[in-house]
Amino acid sequence: MSGRLRWLAVLLGLLVTSDVTAEETRPNIVLILVDDLGWADIGCYGADLHETPNIDRLAEQGMRFTDAYAAAAICSPTRASIMSGKYPARLNFTIWHEYAKNPPPSNHPLNPAVSMDHLAREEFTVAEALKGVGYNTLHVGKWHLGDAAYAPESHGFDVNIGGTHWGAPTTFHWPYRGLFGSEREWRYVPDLPFGQEGEYLTDRLTDEALRLIERVKDEPFYLNLWFHTVHTPIEAKAKDIAEYEGKLQEDFHHQNPTYAAMVHSLDENVGRFVDKLDELGLSEDTIIIFTSDNGGTIREYDGRQVTTNHPLRSGKGSLYEGGLRVPFIVDWPGVTHADTVCDQMVCSTDLYPTILSMAGTIGDPAHNQTVDGVDLTGLLRDPSTSLDRETLYFHYPHYYPTTTPVSAIRDGDWKLLEYFEDGHTELYNLADDLGEEHDLSTSMPALTSSLHQKLVDWRESVGARLPTKRE
Repeated sequence: MSGRLRWLAVLLGLLVTSDVTAEETRPNIVLILVDDLGWADIGCYGADLHETPNIDRLAEQGMRFTDAYAAAAICSPTRASIMSGKYPARLNFTIWHEYAKNPPPSNHPLNPAVSMDHLAREEFTVAEALKGVGYNTLHVGKWHLGDAAYAPESHGFDVNIGGTHWGAPTTFHWPYRGLFGSEREWRYVPDLPFGQEGEYLTDRLTDEALRLIERVKDEPFYLNLWFHTVHTPIEAKAKDIAEYEGKLQEDFHHQNPTYAAMVHSLDENVGRFVDKLDELGLSEDTIIIFTSDNGGTIREYDGRQVTTNHPLRSGKGSLYEGGLRVPFIVDWPGVTHADTVCDQMVCSTDLYPTILSMAGTIGDPAHNQTVDGVDLTGLLRDPSTSLDRETLYFHYPHYYPTTTPVSAIRDGDWKLLEYFEDGHTELYNLADDLGEEHDLSTSMPALTSSLHQKLVDWRESVGARLPTKRE
């Protein structure tokens, strides 16, 4: 079934049920999105140094997905896919905002594709859909989906704290401002005017989120709690760094105690948030979704590799599994079965139709006909349900330290990548080769050709922009 027909079927189903859904029964929905958190960075996904008891508890209470993907291997495009339910290639938003707005000079063999630098206001977002059925719509933290004209307020959010066009703070320590990067650009985190020495950004964003939900606790709310952590700069509290320096062992895959301390603070704040829901009597009426916008960063920072995505290959920016596969946990009280592990493929594009379905709304059918994601609520209710989808697509027509321009398709257990510089393809069987070490393209030419054609056809169907040869 095509993406458009599948979504139309969902719309028809919701049309039958949404008109009898009383507003007071609508659940609160919280989307915790972590920046650059790798698939193997938390305990329930196999982290060896990092300790994440609060996040692990969400998985114990709900459903954890082993084969969850960000729609892109970098931040802005994935965030756009969440808000719209569409592939970044369909949105023509395939690289982060700052790069798209001011592409740097390049000496590479290809000219990267031209990308949008914002999420178009014509897109009917999750927030707009939920606002239309009585939700308070709240955004706290990183946004990175365009300049002020495309801020959260322009995309349906009643409140925006901290959301701006910048992709990373200058520092995680108060007052969160200063000159950033080699460009020496002055950056700050907006809407945080007061603070004190020793304050840490992950704590402060949680403080703001807690104040907001206490204010709207008697009405349904949708909250984007989009942390800046664990993106660079790799900075943490001194006491937490010292704790993880003491826990480090030579045979661990994770070897960065400062990064581990950042993950520790993240986990503490997830725990603080859940405790506040308990205090306010909202736990049974609140769905929590936890995920990341792309794979973990494997580049060095201050002379140390940031993290590892072992056993996955590569990391942020790459269309190998380490750049795309992410943690994904849903705790839906009274619906998800405790401690359930699901190995079906899901993607960040699925959040849009899933969240709308959770809220009992259909959004705007005229816009939603081209949604690429699928509704996961049936799967969340019944883990034995099979999604009517075998294929996911990825498109990154740009350069990054971990990759050259590339597209990829995952079809069942098979994954094919096409690199645009020389046109070569790679084929992997993820069921037997999760680390993508054994390229089978030359030994399986028929399958390689078939998957490549599906990838080409998909690019044409969504209007994907391609890199061009330099003259």
